[in-house]
Amino acid sequence: MSIKKAILLLFMGFSLVGCTSYRNVPYLQNPEIVNDFEADLPMYDAKIMPKDLLVITVNATDPLVAAPFNLTVQSSINSSITATSQPALQQYLVDNNGEINFPVLGRLKVGNLTKREAEDLIRNKLKSYIINEEPVVTVRMVNYKISVLGEVSRPGTFTVSNEKINILEALAMAGDMTIYGVRDDVKLIRENSEGKREIIKLNLTNAGIVTSPYYYLEQNDILYVKPNKIKAKNSDIGNTTSLWLNTTSILVSIASLLATILL
Repeated sequence: MSIKKAILLLFMGFSLVGCTSYRNVPYLQNPEIVNDFEADLPMYDAKIMPKDLLVITVNATDPLVAAPFNLTVQSSINSSITATSQPALQQYLVDNNGEINFPVLGRLKVGNLTKREAEDLIRNKLKSYIINEEPVVTVRMVNYKISVLGEVSRPGTFTVSNEKINILEALAMAGDMTIYGVRDDVKLIRENSEGKREIIKLNLTNAGIVTSPYYYLEQNDILYVKPNKIKAKNSDIGNTTSLWLNTTSILVSIASLLATILL
Protein backbone atom coordinates (compact mmCIF):
# COMPACT_ATOMS: atom_id res chain seq x y z
CA MET A 1 0.00 0.00 0.00
CA SER A 2 1.39 3.43 -0.93
CA ILE A 3 1.92 6.28 1.48
CA LYS A 4 -0.83 8.29 -0.26
CA LYS A 5 -3.38 5.52 0.36
CA ALA A 6 -2.31 5.24 3.99
CA ILE A 7 -2.73 8.99 4.52
CA LEU A 8 -6.12 8.86 2.78
CA LEU A 9 -7.29 6.07 5.09
CA LEU A 10 -6.16 8.02 8.15
CA PHE A 11 -7.94 11.15 6.92
CA MET A 12 -11.15 9.22 6.34
CA GLY A 13 -10.94 7.72 9.82
CA PHE A 14 -10.56 11.12 11.47
CA SER A 15 -13.42 12.50 9.33
CA LEU A 16 -15.77 9.72 10.47
CA VAL A 17 -14.91 10.38 14.11
CA GLY A 18 -15.48 14.11 13.61
CA CYS A 19 -18.86 13.56 11.94
CA THR A 20 -20.00 11.23 14.73
CA SER A 21 -19.09 13.84 17.37
CA TYR A 22 -20.76 16.67 15.46
CA ARG A 23 -24.09 14.84 15.29
CA ASN A 24 -24.25 14.97 19.09
CA VAL A 25 -23.87 18.77 19.27
CA PRO A 26 -26.60 20.72 17.36
CA TYR A 27 -30.02 21.29 18.91
CA LEU A 28 -33.32 20.56 17.12
CA GLN A 29 -31.85 18.50 14.30
CA ASN A 30 -35.15 17.49 12.67
CA PRO A 31 -37.27 20.68 12.46
CA GLU A 32 -39.73 19.05 10.05
CA ILE A 33 -41.30 17.31 13.05
CA VAL A 34 -42.40 20.69 14.42
CA ASN A 35 -43.19 22.30 11.06
CA ASP A 36 -45.50 19.41 10.14
CA PHE A 37 -47.11 19.24 13.61
CA GLU A 38 -50.85 19.71 13.05
CA ALA A 39 -52.27 19.80 16.57
CA ASP A 40 -52.78 23.19 18.21
CA LEU A 41 -50.46 23.67 21.15
CA PRO A 42 -52.03 25.45 24.15
CA MET A 43 -50.53 28.72 25.31
CA TYR A 44 -48.51 28.23 28.47
CA ASP A 45 -49.85 29.82 31.63
CA ALA A 46 -48.04 29.29 34.92
CA LYS A 47 -49.98 27.87 37.86
CA ILE A 48 -49.66 29.06 41.42
CA MET A 49 -47.72 26.62 43.60
CA PRO A 50 -47.07 26.29 47.34
CA LYS A 51 -44.35 28.66 48.58
CA ASP A 52 -45.01 31.12 45.76
CA LEU A 53 -44.91 34.78 46.75
CA LEU A 54 -47.77 36.78 45.24
CA VAL A 55 -48.32 40.50 44.88
CA ILE A 56 -52.04 41.23 44.49
CA THR A 57 -53.40 44.66 43.62
CA VAL A 58 -57.03 45.76 43.57
CA ASN A 59 -57.91 48.96 41.71
CA ALA A 60 -61.22 50.80 41.57
CA THR A 61 -62.41 54.21 40.44
CA ASP A 62 -62.52 55.32 44.07
CA PRO A 63 -59.11 54.54 45.64
CA LEU A 64 -60.65 54.59 49.11
CA VAL A 65 -62.91 51.66 48.21
CA ALA A 66 -59.95 49.56 47.06
CA ALA A 67 -57.60 50.64 49.87
CA PRO A 68 -58.61 47.91 52.41
CA PHE A 69 -57.53 45.23 49.90
CA ASN A 70 -54.10 46.75 49.18
CA LEU A 71 -52.07 46.30 52.34
CA THR A 72 -48.65 47.91 52.40
CA VAL A 73 -45.49 47.40 54.41
CA GLN A 74 -42.67 49.83 55.08
CA SER A 75 -39.41 49.16 53.25
CA SER A 76 -36.25 51.03 54.18
CA ILE A 77 -34.17 52.94 51.64
CA ASN A 78 -30.64 53.77 52.81
CA SER A 79 -28.65 56.64 51.34
CA SER A 80 -25.37 58.31 52.23
CA ILE A 81 -27.27 61.19 53.85
CA THR A 82 -30.55 59.88 55.27
CA ALA A 83 -32.48 56.67 55.74
CA THR A 84 -36.06 56.86 54.55
CA SER A 85 -38.86 54.38 54.06
CA GLN A 86 -41.64 54.03 51.52
CA PRO A 87 -44.65 51.73 51.40
CA ALA A 88 -44.55 48.56 49.32
CA LEU A 89 -47.39 46.19 48.61
CA GLN A 90 -47.83 43.25 50.93
CA GLN A 91 -46.63 39.91 49.57
CA TYR A 92 -48.69 36.79 50.17
CA LEU A 93 -46.99 33.44 50.73
CA VAL A 94 -48.94 30.46 49.41
CA ASP A 95 -48.96 27.78 52.10
CA ASN A 96 -48.68 24.02 51.60
CA ASN A 97 -52.46 23.81 51.23
CA GLY A 98 -52.41 26.31 48.38
CA GLU A 99 -54.04 29.07 50.46
CA ILE A 100 -53.31 32.71 51.20
CA ASN A 101 -54.74 34.97 53.88
CA PHE A 102 -56.13 37.96 52.00
CA PRO A 103 -57.36 41.10 53.80
CA VAL A 104 -61.12 41.28 54.41
CA LEU A 105 -61.78 38.20 52.26
CA GLY A 106 -59.92 35.81 54.58
CA ARG A 107 -58.36 32.55 53.41
CA LEU A 108 -58.48 31.93 49.66
CA LYS A 109 -57.58 28.72 47.83
CA VAL A 110 -55.38 29.84 44.94
CA GLY A 111 -53.05 26.84 44.64
CA ASN A 112 -53.00 25.16 41.23
CA LEU A 113 -54.83 28.11 39.66
CA THR A 114 -53.43 30.21 36.83
CA LYS A 115 -53.00 33.91 37.49
CA ARG A 116 -56.13 34.70 35.51
CA GLU A 117 -58.15 32.13 37.45
CA ALA A 118 -56.90 33.60 40.72
CA GLU A 119 -57.81 37.10 39.55
CA ASP A 120 -61.32 35.94 38.63
CA LEU A 121 -61.68 34.25 42.03
CA ILE A 122 -60.75 37.41 43.92
CA ARG A 123 -62.87 39.61 41.67
CA ASN A 124 -65.94 37.49 42.34
CA LYS A 125 -65.29 37.61 46.09
CA LEU A 126 -65.07 41.41 45.93
CA LYS A 127 -68.55 41.83 44.48
CA SER A 128 -70.00 41.96 47.98
CA TYR A 129 -67.67 44.85 48.92
CA ILE A 130 -67.24 46.86 45.71
CA ILE A 131 -70.76 47.13 44.41
CA ASN A 132 -70.94 49.91 41.85
CA GLU A 133 -68.19 48.65 39.55
CA GLU A 134 -66.03 45.65 38.71
CA PRO A 135 -62.57 46.18 40.19
CA VAL A 136 -59.35 45.47 38.33
CA VAL A 137 -57.43 42.67 40.04
CA THR A 138 -53.81 41.86 39.16
CA VAL A 139 -51.86 38.87 40.48
CA ARG A 140 -48.09 38.61 39.99
CA MET A 141 -45.57 35.98 41.12
CA VAL A 142 -42.45 37.65 42.48
CA ASN A 143 -40.31 34.57 43.15
CA TYR A 144 -40.72 32.64 39.88
CA LYS A 145 -37.30 31.06 39.47
CA ILE A 146 -35.56 28.14 37.77
CA SER A 147 -32.09 26.61 38.22
CA VAL A 148 -29.61 25.33 35.61
CA LEU A 149 -26.73 23.12 36.73
CA GLY A 150 -23.99 21.00 35.22
CA GLU A 151 -22.22 21.55 31.91
CA VAL A 152 -23.29 25.13 31.21
CA SER A 153 -21.17 28.28 31.10
CA ARG A 154 -22.89 30.07 34.00
CA PRO A 155 -24.79 27.66 36.27
CA GLY A 156 -27.11 29.25 38.79
CA THR A 157 -30.64 30.13 39.85
CA PHE A 158 -32.48 32.69 37.73
CA THR A 159 -35.56 34.77 38.50
CA VAL A 160 -38.04 35.00 35.61
CA SER A 161 -39.93 38.28 35.60
CA ASN A 162 -42.58 37.35 33.01
CA GLU A 163 -43.39 33.95 34.60
CA LYS A 164 -42.80 32.13 31.31
CA ILE A 165 -39.59 30.50 30.13
CA ASN A 166 -38.76 27.52 27.93
CA ILE A 167 -35.82 25.13 28.08
CA LEU A 168 -33.76 26.90 25.41
CA GLU A 169 -34.28 30.29 27.06
CA ALA A 170 -33.15 28.83 30.38
CA LEU A 171 -29.98 27.48 28.77
CA ALA A 172 -29.38 30.87 27.17
CA MET A 173 -29.61 32.54 30.59
CA ALA A 174 -26.98 30.08 31.82
CA GLY A 175 -24.67 30.86 28.90
CA ASP A 176 -25.64 27.73 26.91
CA MET A 177 -24.20 24.24 27.28
CA THR A 178 -20.48 23.73 27.02
CA ILE A 179 -19.20 21.45 24.28
CA TYR A 180 -18.98 18.71 26.93
CA GLY A 181 -22.71 18.78 27.74
CA VAL A 182 -24.77 15.72 26.77
CA ARG A 183 -27.57 17.20 24.70
CA ASP A 184 -29.69 14.07 24.31
CA ASP A 185 -29.91 13.31 28.04
CA VAL A 186 -30.74 16.53 29.90
CA LYS A 187 -32.48 15.92 33.22
CA LEU A 188 -35.47 18.01 34.32
CA ILE A 189 -36.24 17.80 38.04
CA ARG A 190 -39.77 18.91 38.89
CA GLU A 191 -41.96 18.95 42.01
CA ASN A 192 -45.73 19.27 41.66
CA SER A 193 -48.19 20.98 44.00
CA GLU A 194 -48.61 17.76 46.03
CA GLY A 195 -44.86 17.51 46.68
CA LYS A 196 -44.28 14.60 44.28
CA ARG A 197 -40.91 14.80 42.53
CA GLU A 198 -40.02 13.40 39.14
CA ILE A 199 -36.95 13.35 36.90
CA ILE A 200 -37.63 13.63 33.18
CA LYS A 201 -35.09 12.82 30.46
CA LEU A 202 -35.06 15.38 27.63
CA ASN A 203 -33.42 15.03 24.22
CA LEU A 204 -32.61 18.52 22.94
CA THR A 205 -31.19 17.23 19.65
CA ASN A 206 -34.74 16.20 18.72
CA ALA A 207 -36.88 19.11 17.53
CA GLY A 208 -39.93 17.32 18.92
CA ILE A 209 -38.99 18.78 22.31
CA VAL A 210 -40.71 22.00 21.16
CA THR A 211 -44.07 20.20 21.23
CA SER A 212 -43.35 18.45 24.54
CA PRO A 213 -45.34 19.31 27.71
CA TYR A 214 -41.95 19.86 29.34
CA TYR A 215 -40.80 22.51 26.86
CA TYR A 216 -41.94 25.31 29.19
CA LEU A 217 -40.45 25.24 32.66
CA GLU A 218 -42.46 25.64 35.82
CA GLN A 219 -41.31 27.64 38.82
CA ASN A 220 -38.59 25.92 40.87
CA ASP A 221 -37.73 23.52 38.02
CA ILE A 222 -34.10 22.36 37.88
CA LEU A 223 -32.27 21.55 34.64
CA TYR A 224 -29.18 19.36 34.95
CA VAL A 225 -26.80 18.93 32.01
CA LYS A 226 -24.53 15.97 32.57
CA PRO A 227 -20.96 15.86 31.21
CA ASN A 228 -19.95 13.54 28.39
CA LYS A 229 -17.34 10.81 28.77
CA ILE A 230 -14.49 13.04 27.65
CA LYS A 231 -15.18 15.59 30.38
CA ALA A 232 -15.62 12.81 32.95
CA LYS A 233 -12.20 11.41 32.08
CA ASN A 234 -10.64 14.87 32.16
CA SER A 235 -11.92 15.42 35.69
CA ASP A 236 -9.27 13.04 37.02
CA ILE A 237 -6.37 14.91 35.45
CA GLY A 238 -5.71 18.44 34.27
CA ASN A 239 -6.91 19.51 30.85
CA THR A 240 -3.37 20.27 29.69
CA THR A 241 -2.12 16.86 30.74
CA SER A 242 -5.11 15.19 29.10
CA LEU A 243 -4.52 17.05 25.83
CA TRP A 244 -0.84 16.11 25.86
CA LEU A 245 -1.65 12.46 26.49
CA ASN A 246 -4.32 12.38 23.79
CA THR A 247 -2.00 14.01 21.25
CA THR A 248 0.83 11.65 22.12
CA SER A 249 -1.47 8.65 21.87
CA ILE A 250 -2.69 9.73 18.41
CA LEU A 251 0.87 10.29 17.16
CA VAL A 252 2.00 6.93 18.46
CA SER A 253 -0.97 5.23 16.80
CA ILE A 254 -0.23 6.95 13.47
CA ALA A 255 3.46 6.02 13.67
CA SER A 256 2.62 2.40 14.47
CA LEU A 257 0.13 2.21 11.58
CA LEU A 258 2.58 3.72 9.10
CA ALA A 259 5.32 1.38 10.28
CA THR A 260 3.04 -1.60 9.82
CA ILE A 261 2.02 -0.51 6.30
CA LEU A 262 5.42 0.53 5.02
CA LEU A 263 7.61 -2.20 6.51
